Amino acid sequence: MFFSTLVAFSSLVFYGFGLAHATPVNTTIFEGLSDQARDILARAQPVARALPTAPFFVVYSDKFVSGLTGPPPVADVKGFNVFAMSFLLLEGAFDKAEEWVQLTAAQRASIKSEYAAAGITLVVSAFGSTDAPTSTGANPVTTANTFAAWVIEFGLDGIDVDYEDFNAFDAGTAEAWLISFTTQLRKMLPQGKFLLTHAPVAPWFSPNIWPSGGYLAVHKSVGSMIDWYNVQFYNQGTTEYTTCAGLLTASSSTWPQSALFQIAANGVTLNKLVIGKPATTADEDSGGFIAPTTLATCVEQAKNKGWSAGVMVWEYPDAAATWIAEVRADSFPV
Repeated sequence: MFFSTLVAFSSLVFYGFGLAHATPVNTTIFEGLSDQARDILARAQPVARALPTAPFFVVYSDKFVSGLTGPPPVADVKGFNVFAMSFLLLEGAFDKAEEWVQLTAAQRASIKSEYAAAGITLVVSAFGSTDAPTSTGANPVTTANTFAAWVIEFGLDGIDVDYEDFNAFDAGTAEAWLISFTTQLRKMLPQGKFLLTHAPVAPWFSPNIWPSGGYLAVHKSVGSMIDWYNVQFYNQGTTEYTTCAGLLTASSSTWPQSALFQIAANGVTLNKLVIGKPATTADEDSGGFIAPTTLATCVEQAKNKGWSAGVMVWEYPDAAATWIAEVRADSFPV
């Protein structure tokens, strides 16, 4: 993904919750967390959530839409079962995540109820292309605790980790950071009660390129904690992942073994690999777009080979109910 227009961020600036009279919780899993965030987590009660089952159809949004604050009417996103509000950054909530904060608690509860009734889970997406948490020295445990507190306070069903710190992968420092961050998020947001997904670019699954193993190393260490991967099969070159063959069975030599079934052959659970694509050419930065009718053919081919993870798209409103109905038509009809 990539980040669009910044809006004024929430008054809840991260690393500064700072409620002076909150009672700290004395437990090591809250390492580095402010008193208010500790209090939120300590008081949080388990909430019954109808989390989605595969196939997963995920749509992101960080675009301003005139007349709309927060998620769109459920009819606009019929056919999806996850709506990801973007982005939650180290410095606060921006764009759709910030719009969610601006709503009243009653408004948020009403929207959550409508989405739940339609079978759509609401999550926040973290980082995006704006943040480089490893390269900028953010503490993974502190960051995980702060983000988990935000998810709980604002009543969402989970978090998507759209980590795009490319310099850290090149340097071999990303993997350890992500493993620590994911482990702590799972302590705070238990599996089965909250969604925890990641959105890596496909080349990070290529073997023998990344100094510390790339996402193959992340998956080996904490893959069991991650519900699925919204794999970004785009923005990696104008001809990368633009045909069904290049997307599914044989990637180019530029990013070897990073097509869908090649990633699975290298040890990543096949049905945790959600195919991610841009909705239009305007939603890509450097290639990867496939027209919806062609993408529907690719999805059908993948299904016929035993895959059923689903499809992710960047972003609403360019992708809405009509787009996903077209993409699902040959495999998982709406």
